[in-house]
Amino acid sequence: MTATESPTSPAAVSGRDLGQSQRKWQDYFSFNTDHKVIGIQYLVTSFFFFFIGGALANVIRTELATPDPDFIQPELYNQIFTLHGTVMIFLWIIPAGAAFGNYLIPLMVGAEDMAFPRLNAVAFWMIPVGGTLLLSSFLVGAPQAGWTSYPPLSLTASQTGQMFWILSVLILGTSSILGSINFITTILKMRIPEMGIHDMPLFCWSMLAASVLILLATPVLAAGLILLSFDLLLGTNFFNPAGGGDPIIYQHIFWFYSHPAVYIMILPFFGVISEVLPVHSRKPIFGYRAIAYSSFAISFLGLIVWAHHMFTSGTPGWLRMFFMATTMIIAVPTGVKVFSWCATIWGGKIELNSSMLFGLGFISSFLIGGLTGVMVAAVPFDIHVHDTYFVVAHLHYVLFGGSVLGLFAGFYHWFPKITGRMFNEPLGRLHFALTFIGLNLAFMPMHELGMMGMNRRIALYDPQFQPLNVLSTIGSYIMAVSMVPL
Repeated sequence: MTATESPTSPAAVSGRDLGQSQRKWQDYFSFNTDHKVIGIQYLVTSFFFFFIGGALANVIRTELATPDPDFIQPELYNQIFTLHGTVMIFLWIIPAGAAFGNYLIPLMVGAEDMAFPRLNAVAFWMIPVGGTLLLSSFLVGAPQAGWTSYPPLSLTASQTGQMFWILSVLILGTSSILGSINFITTILKMRIPEMGIHDMPLFCWSMLAASVLILLATPVLAAGLILLSFDLLLGTNFFNPAGGGDPIIYQHIFWFYSHPAVYIMILPFFGVISEVLPVHSRKPIFGYRAIAYSSFAISFLGLIVWAHHMFTSGTPGWLRMFFMATTMIIAVPTGVKVFSWCATIWGGKIELNSSMLFGLGFISSFLIGGLTGVMVAAVPFDIHVHDTYFVVAHLHYVLFGGSVLGLFAGFYHWFPKITGRMFNEPLGRLHFALTFIGLNLAFMPMHELGMMGMNRRIALYDPQFQPLNVLSTIGSYIMAVSMVPL
């Protein structure tokens, strides 16, 4: 509530002071300033785009079940994997993290609402606008350059669709910036007087670290995309090598944001896991301050590792060594978290309900993604597997095995709190079993495919790779089926 709003003003009564049972369904389709309503709006909207992104993923895997492009044409395949990556990152994981932040942070710090309620509502409503703009690019020729949109490829194909992509990402990035301003201000300035910085729940620490990363890194991506749009629309040559531009500069700008984006996506769910595991282990969290400070260590180190994505782009040897070392060092604060979580559940009275199962699945799957991350941090190995399915496997174990399983752990943990209803526990366990089996069957064979030399982002491949691709496709279908009990 702002200083000009009284407790009985329309803005205050618009939902902020109402209980769950008193709200109407229309509240969730309005410009509502209640942080709980906005949290639910974020969550439902992100799940909507998750189902779209998952459908696109299954189209990709259906095509890759056979070596020849016999299900969809290569041009459409390029469009679909471009939109799949963009939807899952910008419209699913990042908004879902904001959903938990909006609903929980004011409750956790004792604030009546977020610091800037109207700004909070604006940040949410930019999500459906950006998502609609992105998906409507199919009407004008969707972008085909991947979610990275490297020039010169992004300057030569589907230029109108590429502009739709740029505009939608700019809108979604602006939404993230507005949300991060709200989270930082609420956590630092609106805690109850009795709550010191070391009394905050660990979820608040994680959201604070992620929000700082958003503020520092997202404007850099915005600048790069604006320059790319100038090359597309005005014929400038910032990144176009045909006119003397340098596409490597775009890669530096893009990855300065997009590697921290991995931590923007995972840090909120580190916080979720730190809240879920103690409850269902019936033990206090082990190493509170270590987990809290490691979030900011990850946030800081995440800003100085971006060029490990560019080891094959002509990076000087001395610079490769720097980025290899910093990338490996970032495993230390991450390892602190994993050991603290394991120590929390060690000797606890564990209840293997849906939330705890997803929490345990998160630890094991994220650990695999983290170990392969250390592998690709080594320059010689990275050069060998660069642009292969090994990188795809690593990414998905971190972001699906990590972020998404953490999201589901929080979803089941707080579902009764958010809705006032209890879910069906056996169906929740079935959801976990199908998801965990499906993700390992889908992504584990990709490590071997990458080691064998199968390139990513291709619709046509050598028949020797087909058996492993069939396994991956079956795994993706199992994950799709897991949505039924959900």
